[in-house]
Order: sequence, then structure tokens, then C-alpha cells
Amino acid sequence: MIKIYHNSRCRKSREGFELLEKSGKEFEVVKYLEDVPTKEELRHILSCLSISPENLVRKNEAIWKEKFRGRLLSDEDILDAMIQYPKLIERPIVINGNKAVVGRPAERIQEVL
Repeated sequence: MIKIYHNSRCRKSREGFELLEKSGKEFEVVKYLEDVPTKEELRHILSCLSISPENLVRKNEAIWKEKFRGRLLSDEDILDAMIQYPKLIERPIVINGNKAVVGRPAERIQEVL
């Protein structure tokens, strides 16, 4: 089952959502700001993306700049930060099986369809 981690207030996330709708494929929507991923779910996402936690963080978010930028953080610290402040999680993330992409630009989503 295809899954999109979606924030409807984000233009890029809406573009990814629309691309999935147009694909005609069935998919599940996770509104991750409301239904915050667990640490295990984040680890699974990172594994599918083949990236480190730091590479999934939106570093231009004010929360990151105020609380975390310039600090020496372990992967666990970064996972905890994403759980505490899910707005830090890059979006949209689309997972299909064991493959995933961050849909920036939205066309990247085609890689996992």
C-alpha cells in the first residue's frame, strides 16, 4: 500500500497528494502533524529513504533554528526532536513497499509508483 505523509497546509505536499490522486493508485494519507509518527515509524521511513535523521529535518523551520541549530545532536536526539516537533519532518514523504522518496519536487514521487 502506498502511503503519503502529508501536510495539507504545505504547497509541495499538496502537489504530491494531487500527483498521487491523478495516478489512480490507492494510497493512505497520514496527516503526520496530527498523527505523529513513532520513533520506530521514523526509523522505517529513514530506512526506506536510505538517509540519516538529519537529512529528513527541515532546517529552515524556526523551531530548528531556535532550539537545535549548531548543537551536536545524535540521531536519537534528532528523532526525538522530530517527534516533539513534527513540523520539522520534511514533506511530503511517499512510501511504496520498501521504497520511499521525499516528494520535492513532486515528480520524484513517480520513482516509487
